[in-house]
Amino acid sequence: MSATNDAAAREAAPQQPANAITGPLTLLLAAAVGVIVTNLFASQTLIGLIGPSLGFDAAGGGLIATATLLGYATGLFLLVPLADLLENRGLVVRMLACAALVAGAAALAPTAATLLMALFVLGAACSAIQILVPIAASMAPPERRGRVIGDVMSGLMIGILLSRPLASLIADSFGWRAFYGVSALTMATLAVVLAIRLPQRRPIAQSGYLALIASLWRLLGAEPVLRRRALTASLAMAAFSLFWTSVALRLSQPPFDLGQRGVALFALVGAGGAAATPFFGRAGDRGWTRPATIASHLVMIAALMLAAWAGSSQAVGTPLLSLILMGVSAVLLDIGVVGDQTLGRRAINLLQPEARGRLNGLFVGLFFLGGAVGSTVAGVAGAWGGWTSVCVIGMAFGLAALMVDWLGKSV
Repeated sequence: MSATNDAAAREAAPQQPANAITGPLTLLLAAAVGVIVTNLFASQTLIGLIGPSLGFDAAGGGLIATATLLGYATGLFLLVPLADLLENRGLVVRMLACAALVAGAAALAPTAATLLMALFVLGAACSAIQILVPIAASMAPPERRGRVIGDVMSGLMIGILLSRPLASLIADSFGWRAFYGVSALTMATLAVVLAIRLPQRRPIAQSGYLALIASLWRLLGAEPVLRRRALTASLAMAAFSLFWTSVALRLSQPPFDLGQRGVALFALVGAGGAAATPFFGRAGDRGWTRPATIASHLVMIAALMLAAWAGSSQAVGTPLLSLILMGVSAVLLDIGVVGDQTLGRRAINLLQPEARGRLNGLFVGLFFLGGAVGSTVAGVAGAWGGWTSVCVIGMAFGLAALMVDWLGKSV
């Protein structure tokens, strides 16, 4: 399989009819990925409630959020490649059924160990997201692929940004177990809906599972577009995670003094950045990938500069004005990050159609590692130099992504 094959020839491989995607189906896929992804980040806001109820100490509490994310990473590398081997609709439905079962187990978990095991499996099952996105891409003609991916990605980004406030609101009213109970019912319902509405997609790969896993490294080496887009996505996600891991603590301090509900409302404001996702998809379809990517990284850098100013110890005007400027910076940062990811997904989904599952798994797995780096750096940066150092390091991630733009090619 040569990496230099013409993209048009690759798209000629027998698959779904190119015009099979419809507006309602695109909306369904966007809603589906948005709902599924809430499971990955909700636990970050529930640690304070779960820890005391199951006997986690301060150090062990961090495992609650880590278990789901580690499970997701495992699913990206070990389960998502199955999309290039097995019929996709059946695979997604089985994974969501599994997610429903383990979310129910998490809601009823009697011990810390049981909960961690359930959350790990839940994270792995939620990697079905990265099977749904290639399904949408495979049903769209090349000239509309960016638009379709952008529409589906808007649902994903809204789900990421709303997961924390949604979990906080449910847990505040009914307890942390209620969130996982609601998740179990939602995953079960979604599995039924997708079993009815999602068309079949049969992959054309003929190799076995172990050969597919072994091919991941070869794909990464053979596709420079994948390497470049995964690198910029990793840097963008590092800046995103750095900001959102640190901002709740900053908002709880003067001059903001927000409580948990106030932080949840702030996160809702940040979700507005997801509205820009379809725009970036259309920009890619019109041949504007390079300038749109550069613009997204410039927006990220500007957003973090504004956040550093708004959150400095010298309040900007009044506390309300400082909070408004901080909210604007959050929206701008999210616009920049979703722009990079949307354009990156479009680029890799124009590569080998028979390897879309593996390509998406690699892409997301690699930028997921960038997000983990950002979250890890957040604690160190905050302790070392406070909010300003957090923003400066975030700007450094954005500048590094910008350098990749200048040194790279047009996609």
